[in-house]
Amino acid sequence: MKILVTAGSTREPLDPVRYLTNRSSGKMGYALANAGAQLGHHVTLVSGPTNLDIPINVDYVPVQTAQEMFEAVSVHIAGTDAAIFSAAVADYRPASFAENKIKKSEDRVTLELIRNADILGSARAEFSYEGVLVGFAAETENLEENARGKLQRKDCDLVVANDVSRAGIGFDSDHNEVLLVYPDRTDALPVETKDHLAHLIVQAVQELRIRKG
Repeated sequence: MKILVTAGSTREPLDPVRYLTNRSSGKMGYALANAGAQLGHHVTLVSGPTNLDIPINVDYVPVQTAQEMFEAVSVHIAGTDAAIFSAAVADYRPASFAENKIKKSEDRVTLELIRNADILGSARAEFSYEGVLVGFAAETENLEENARGKLQRKDCDLVVANDVSRAGIGFDSDHNEVLLVYPDRTDALPVETKDHLAHLIVQAVQELRIRKG
């Protein structure tokens, strides 16, 4: 298969020295890209900034902002059999960029944000993607309910959901515990290393691809 994987966080600049981002380490996405390559697939990894080594035998596309990731995905998703969107993309970006460093002045500063493009939501609607579509849901409550809502709204074949409020899994950890939420069922995968979970997820994607024909 040809697989597209997005990973890491995005950085939305405020001024030359500051940006908005999130806590995603990119470990799950890089594990998925590595697992795909190890299982013999052609993997393109579109990644925001991380401190991780680039997996061997993958095509690496670095990006910084959500807009850059949107544009990279719009180009590289064509012709792939599966797309796994594990990146933690910023939902919003600053409405303006200060050319010079913002100086401390007032006790309060109001920051105006505007919404970024929905990359996962654009796969079917804008990119006309027909392959296996996998989203990720990092939640702090109502895990399965929220993941199933995303599955339906984004027209995904699978959503991988994890509870990021729990200590010891998820953000910055080498371990995770996830739900595989399909249109007709939910499979729970217990706490395991992200590398092991990545192989299980890629195998699930392989099965979905076979079913799609």
